[in-house]
Amino acid sequence: MESYIKGNFRRSIFKSDNGYVIGLFKVRETNDDTLEEYINSTMTFTGYFHDLNEDDTYILYGDVVNHPRYGMQFQTSRYERLKPTGKDAVATFLSSDLFPGIGEKLAKSIAEVLGDNAIDRILEDESCLYLVPKLTENKIKKIVNILKKYEESHKVIANLIDLGFSMREALMIYNEYKSNTQKIIDNNIYQVVYNLPDISFLKVDKAGVILGLDLADNRRVKASILYVMKNLIYKNGDSFLNKDIIIKNVDSLLKISYDNYDELFKELEESGYIVVDGDDYYLKEIWDAESNITERIFDMANRPCNQYKKLDNLIFELEKINNINYNDDQKKAIKKALENNILIITGGPGTGKTTIIKAITELYQHINKLDYDDFTARLALLAPTGRASKRMSESTFLPASTIHRFLKWNKDNSEFMVNEYNKSDVELVIIDEVSMIDINLFDSLLKGLKRNVKMILVGDYDQLPSVGPGNLLKDLICSDVIDVVHLNQLYRQDEDSYIIKLAYEIKDGVLNDNFLKTYNDYTFLKCSGVSIKNNLLNLCEKVVSKGYDYKRLQLLAPMYKGENGIDSLNSELQNIFNPASSEKREIKSGNVIFRENDKILQLVNMPDENVFNGDIGVIKYIKYGNTSKSKKDEIYVDFDGNLVKYTPKDFNKIKHGFIISIHKSQGSEFEMVIMPMAHSYKRMLYKKLVYTGVTRAKNKLIMIGEPEAFAYSVQNNHEYIRNSKLLDKIRYRFENVR
Repeated sequence: MESYIKGNFRRSIFKSDNGYVIGLFKVRETNDDTLEEYINSTMTFTGYFHDLNEDDTYILYGDVVNHPRYGMQFQTSRYERLKPTGKDAVATFLSSDLFPGIGEKLAKSIAEVLGDNAIDRILEDESCLYLVPKLTENKIKKIVNILKKYEESHKVIANLIDLGFSMREALMIYNEYKSNTQKIIDNNIYQVVYNLPDISFLKVDKAGVILGLDLADNRRVKASILYVMKNLIYKNGDSFLNKDIIIKNVDSLLKISYDNYDELFKELEESGYIVVDGDDYYLKEIWDAESNITERIFDMANRPCNQYKKLDNLIFELEKINNINYNDDQKKAIKKALENNILIITGGPGTGKTTIIKAITELYQHINKLDYDDFTARLALLAPTGRASKRMSESTFLPASTIHRFLKWNKDNSEFMVNEYNKSDVELVIIDEVSMIDINLFDSLLKGLKRNVKMILVGDYDQLPSVGPGNLLKDLICSDVIDVVHLNQLYRQDEDSYIIKLAYEIKDGVLNDNFLKTYNDYTFLKCSGVSIKNNLLNLCEKVVSKGYDYKRLQLLAPMYKGENGIDSLNSELQNIFNPASSEKREIKSGNVIFRENDKILQLVNMPDENVFNGDIGVIKYIKYGNTSKSKKDEIYVDFDGNLVKYTPKDFNKIKHGFIISIHKSQGSEFEMVIMPMAHSYKRMLYKKLVYTGVTRAKNKLIMIGEPEAFAYSVQNNHEYIRNSKLLDKIRYRFENVR
């Protein structure tokens, strides 16, 4: 049963621009036994509201939650405003601030004449007000206009909810169109897709079906083009698409055959939603991102560089202090990082990228004679993931953060607070794991930085590209207009170490037969594809018996589906690493059982909770609905000290992390990695993928399965080639100096 509280709004504690409210509510009635103590007193409520009036009576529907910081709250999912009934309520309502010029005496007179349901009578037939003595025509018009306007907003919002939109979405739509909202609903509900991209086309399309629009309505088809373009671009990582592919996917989505696509593409381009460049079709924001990145790269590369007379001496002194000897490439990287406005440092595992970052920060602070506070105010150490930023901080002894945190993501309006209108004052920016950054995020970062910034980009060219669109690191390196220092000499390698040697064999596409031998840090266990699962489970049992738990160990695989896929293996591995026990609570969600102490993988970015796609945590504890204040099952996941709560609506944002995809592991390092290798993975077996998997292992790598499948992957360069024009734009810009 859905909980509700009935009563009156008292005041707002917080109100955002998009209608999110935290406030106080005087409870008069409730159907929730746990809230009876609040009857005739106030409690905190939250939710999305169009407007709230102290003189109105409301019913709030939702759940009771116990916020870790603010205590008991009523979390509103939807609400109703009740019309005042009864003469006293009507008189109080009409004499409120909502109706200026209507005093208490006149309001009582209206209530006496028109009765308990006066408001309904006025809305049905305004002429009834002429029955009230001494009520002038001007005041009648004022009452009617205010009442109709006041009533209209709630009717429109209720209409939107009936069309399948949530309260939050309904408010977003109403706040966008105000008094024109009903016209939008009646004339073109698909306009919502263009103005409010956070509302899914599929949700809008359901509303269109309810409204009875034709399946081949050109408004529906045009809006679906944008949806399909976004879907394909973010699925494959392309920056632009071919027209025929777009059309094929739109026809498939809408189950129609449409003939007038060229006209719709033209309209979308003229309206500024897409850019057509020859045969290439862009979303406008991605075209703009490529163009902005090009201009900022040109600007940084052409600003005068710094010159330091005794830099070699300072590097020599730093070597003595840190008891280290930098090789020629490392010294070159340190010098260029301090002198240039932009530099790329690229290299595989074990080449000392982290060592160089530390050296650059130490020398920058020394050269500029900065104390710790001044230095950290000027410096931004950034990475795309929480784990990568944590590694930077641990190696440099300086604060580091994710790019999202640095740019101050605002969940209320889905925008960064640090942007082109509110730039950061930092002067030195060092970004690690750049191969993981897409062009949209890099564009947002550049917009938030001032023109005089010094930028150092660090990454491994041979790792997988970003999940989002573009080939940022590759395009910047191949442009040949930015100084690039390639680190090739290996440091993280003992005499008997093989992991890094294997990584470089994979990178070069030349696999030595030694990969079947056993080393201190590496083993390949041969077995047939059909026996991989059983052998893998037996191996994990042995590893656990030797003291390795899932915090020190990570299993990686290329695919989710199939007998040897991630989904199949995770449930089996749960029984080994975290078996059921009467001491552990567990929750079933679909076919998945979440259990206390389970290893958990985050699937989406949740910047407001400081947890990101690919982060790994552990279920700290579970609360059942019969004991939780929300009356819903709750899972609390600990991400390295950051405790995040999940309710059933959020369970799809996490999954078991005993074995995860190689894609999700990028940006992380693990003490031990176990990686199955099978012909059944063939569709995903290519060089960059297995290179990324192998380089996640810090101290121990165990591969298990079919050697031929691994050998095939090393020779397979046929990865998906992304559509991107950033490289061409940068080269063209430098060749055509204005």
